[in-house]
Amino acid sequence: MSYQPLLMNFEEAAELRKALGTDSLMGKALARDIKQTDAYMTQVGIEVPGHGEGGGYEHNRHKQNYIHIDLAGRLFLITEEQKYRDYIVEMLTAYAKVYPTLESNTSKDTNPPGKIFHQTLNENMWMLYASCAYSCIYHTLDEEQKALIENDLFKQMIDLFVVTYGHDFDIVHNHGLWAVAAVGICGYAINDQESVNKALYGLKLDKVSGGFLAQLDQLFSPDGYYMEGPYYHRFSLRPIYLFAEAIERRQPELAIYQFNDSVIKTTSYAVFKTAFPDGSLPACNDSSKTISINDEGVVMATSVCFHRYEKAETLLAMANHQQNVWVHSSGLTLSNAVEAADEIKPFNWGSLYLTDGSQGEKGGLGILRHRDNQDDDTMALIWFGQHGSDHQYHSALDHGHYDGLHLSIFNRGHEVLHDYGYGRWVNVEPKFGGRYIPENKSYCKQTVAHNTVTVNQKTQNNFNTALAESKFGEKHFFDISNDKLQGMSGRISGYYDGVHMQRSILLAELPEFEKPLVVDVYRIQSEAEHQYDLPVHYSGQIIRTDFEYQTEATLKPLGESDGYQHLWNLGSGSVEDSSLVSWLVNNSYYSLVTSANKDSEVIFARLGANDPDFNLRSEPAMIMRQTGKDHVFASVLETHGYFNEEFEQSVNARGLVESVGVVGNNDIATVIQINMTTGKTYCFAISNLSEDEQQGQHSVEFAGQTFSWEGSFGLV
Repeated sequence: MSYQPLLMNFEEAAELRKALGTDSLMGKALARDIKQTDAYMTQVGIEVPGHGEGGGYEHNRHKQNYIHIDLAGRLFLITEEQKYRDYIVEMLTAYAKVYPTLESNTSKDTNPPGKIFHQTLNENMWMLYASCAYSCIYHTLDEEQKALIENDLFKQMIDLFVVTYGHDFDIVHNHGLWAVAAVGICGYAINDQESVNKALYGLKLDKVSGGFLAQLDQLFSPDGYYMEGPYYHRFSLRPIYLFAEAIERRQPELAIYQFNDSVIKTTSYAVFKTAFPDGSLPACNDSSKTISINDEGVVMATSVCFHRYEKAETLLAMANHQQNVWVHSSGLTLSNAVEAADEIKPFNWGSLYLTDGSQGEKGGLGILRHRDNQDDDTMALIWFGQHGSDHQYHSALDHGHYDGLHLSIFNRGHEVLHDYGYGRWVNVEPKFGGRYIPENKSYCKQTVAHNTVTVNQKTQNNFNTALAESKFGEKHFFDISNDKLQGMSGRISGYYDGVHMQRSILLAELPEFEKPLVVDVYRIQSEAEHQYDLPVHYSGQIIRTDFEYQTEATLKPLGESDGYQHLWNLGSGSVEDSSLVSWLVNNSYYSLVTSANKDSEVIFARLGANDPDFNLRSEPAMIMRQTGKDHVFASVLETHGYFNEEFEQSVNARGLVESVGVVGNNDIATVIQINMTTGKTYCFAISNLSEDEQQGQHSVEFAGQTFSWEGSFGLV
């Protein structure tokens, strides 16, 4: 069989050629890539810089080099313009002439260094993309050119990964995925099947101890969730799809897309389904706040899933949101389908529960979604899975955050109650060279940085990674059988000594309210007395409260450690029975009403204390504080009203929820009451029984009143 490029054969390239100059998604993608590649080729030319720090000039130049030779490879096949072929030949030849002479770079973390980058991860990425480019021009090269590029560049890089750093090659981890995909794709590109086999089956060739098949088999939960969270998960999609496409074309007998019950589809959908309605991905663990479904790996996955698995309307909607497709035959299939569609509504994956752990045994992630008549989505997310680190790879590579039972809420186009995400200056040369900032550990990872309860102003699991890795939450219930009243609940125990926590979230569509109420019932049990803090991280401007508070004339941090040292104490007020805080963000008002006992306190805080390098964003927070043994924080978040400064319009700024109280709490159930300004009340019951005891009819008596419902929760 004659040589064919790895990811696009000549016939497919001819079909893609027809999209040049069109207004389709594929046409736009090609125009963008041509403009970008031509500009880079003209302005930069051929440059192979030396060593530099992570995120610095040299790092970025090497990175841009591999990005653009990869683009040039596909553009050569599609446009048949010789300049793209010549550019790749010159670039690869320039690297081949210097690579054998290079010393190892200086590692900036626990990841071992490459010869051109400070960590092998980037070197893997370089080789993977360079190999894709090489396969696009292979048929145009003479034997002398092939020998130079293969012997002095690619074979030496393969040797670096499978011999020098062979002890890392078989590690099941998202970095490991890049390593095996890089070696496998390079092996295919230079016709080295022995290296391909190592990439597929591991250095022992046993399909278990390492290799791509072991990665696919062991890295994800049965629902496809990856323990480090969507940010790192979406990063894994690129090597998965690039290698899978190469395997499907070179070794179709492996049926890679059907492997392990189509795990490639399952794990892709797990990323898709976690996205907020604006396409951004939730910040579970160390995560950027700006990564979304527009990410290159997600775009690839959307195109291939539509092409190879199912012509689903939700995938069409994702592509329409992305306004992008992969420049590949699968992207052409999706582009054509978008162009042919009459109407495409915003994407919506509905409510779902994703298990965590390789057997689905380590808690998970719950998501409730509600779409109204205006196609506006409300989404609530709670996380109670395993600690998001991967210690088996490198001891210091801990991406996990200490935030069991964290809550995020999204509606009207933005994240209303939000997670900070990671503290990192990515590829910003003057500031930490793209590395994680010190405050990532001292604040971002700490429990108080998240919307979940801290005990005695300490972080869960004593901020100890090994201890945290031994713990995980469990699902208490997840029921979406009623569109108007959906519920999810998780439990964690021992994250603080002797303290048990259960958090239940209801999304309740009620006739009087503009949007579903988010009902949050956070139940804490302990035999000893503690201080319980429930932080609430929001954006916007405080409008009003229903309690008196005092502001601080002199700013001091809220504490000395565990993240509290970074929060300024702006003011506080004592509350009894219930507290209401209302704020404005964009064009919407939000009111958070929380139950309180005697001696409850609401603290207003702002991030930025003990931050000498101004690394942290200045963001507001509220802390609901209570001292006691057992306690229930019952909260209701109401979205209401409209504000337009330009036209001086304000409607329904006050909201309808007046107060929230806990009617009763015992081993059977917790019952809360929502009191409205109209005098009407709503009561909800949350089952505290084990999951296998929740079905059927239930009743509980508090203060002489009997409350009855069916199932895990109910309107009573």
